[in-house]
Amino acid sequence: MKKILINPAKKFEIQIDNIATDKSISHRCAIFSLLSNEASYVVDYLLGEDTLNTLKIAKMLGLEVEEISQNKMKFIPPKNGIKEPDDILDCGNAGTAIRLYAGLLAGKEGYFVLSGDKYLRHRPMQRVIKPLKNIGAKIYAKENNSLAPITIIGTKLKHFSYQSPISSAQVKSAMILAALNADDISHYTESTLSRNHTENMLKGMGADIKNKDNDIQIMPLNSPLKALNIQIPSDPSSAFFFAIGAAIVPGAKVLLKNVLLNQTRIEGFEILKKMGTKVEYFISNKDYEVVGDIYIEQKSLCAISIEQNISWLIDELPALSIAMAMAKGKSQVKNAKELRVKESDRIKSVICNLKKMGIECEEFEDGYSIVGGELKSCSVNSFGDHRIAMSFAIAGLVSGIVIEDCECIDISFPNFLDILKNITKIQFQ
Repeated sequence: MKKILINPAKKFEIQIDNIATDKSISHRCAIFSLLSNEASYVVDYLLGEDTLNTLKIAKMLGLEVEEISQNKMKFIPPKNGIKEPDDILDCGNAGTAIRLYAGLLAGKEGYFVLSGDKYLRHRPMQRVIKPLKNIGAKIYAKENNSLAPITIIGTKLKHFSYQSPISSAQVKSAMILAALNADDISHYTESTLSRNHTENMLKGMGADIKNKDNDIQIMPLNSPLKALNIQIPSDPSSAFFFAIGAAIVPGAKVLLKNVLLNQTRIEGFEILKKMGTKVEYFISNKDYEVVGDIYIEQKSLCAISIEQNISWLIDELPALSIAMAMAKGKSQVKNAKELRVKESDRIKSVICNLKKMGIECEEFEDGYSIVGGELKSCSVNSFGDHRIAMSFAIAGLVSGIVIEDCECIDISFPNFLDILKNITKIQFQ
């Protein structure tokens, strides 16, 4: 178990152009390339543990991967479609991988077993398994079909009209992938729009998908999709940690380069702007997704209440809690019960660590309240959660901090600490 000491930072002004590329899009590039009969070209695929596990599974299903250059890959799909693997498909810690592959493989001929590490095997899977079983999927799992490992015997699926009880990009993506293998037109509805990378990318590949007022219509595939040709932008959820750093260190400024600016992914930056931070966007590209630069400049922070667009903030809320701890007044987060079933119980993790740092805060079933104050130096636990580890590393820029079990950072942002070293001194213990 590795520990790191983050020392307090002085005023900094920095441009960051090597933020980890987008995790969500990287996952989907590996999975969706299996739906084409032509080679896809992918630049800047994220080489994190989660996305490498997704790519490894794609290879076990028949994908061939060639390295064209240092950062460009060629994904060659299997000639005769997805093949049955000869081993368990290990998703590691990747919830995106296990849920999207469940939707994809439910409609493909073969026998498949999806599993993962001890954390993933305790995350809820019934939210995907139940709607898939309702459309004819032969899918089975532990604890009354609620926990991995998941066994799938691929079969032809029925079309559906499904109203999801939660706004979840993973559930939506799984059902869209299943719908592509269904016997007729399917409809998927969610109360509020969750991340829409699946719709955007599949439509760019030629899938017939329409969205009107969050009612998504999916036509089954009659032929393979077109290949991907994509350069993956920087992950806004990863970039957001350094936005928080600039928002809490007096006099700090940061320019985040080549970041994904999808509406469903920049809500954290919009919240920072409402809290008083200067935030500006500069669009540079609009191919599969809107991409550009984000400028952040420190200003005095005020408290905020958050209870809407939670699905757009689910990865950013731990980092936002650090800004709330520095803001004037009492901030609140509501309707965020989904935080409890991420890599850790992020409500409990955030509150536990903030209390150690001397911040007045309270835990609720669906969120928390935080009274802005003075962060104190201490030792905190990551709880095996990469976003908790990185959020409190950023808090250390103000007070100094020791973080236990920081190896989980490699799951999504392998060069996070390398970038942080340009701002402050880091010591491994």
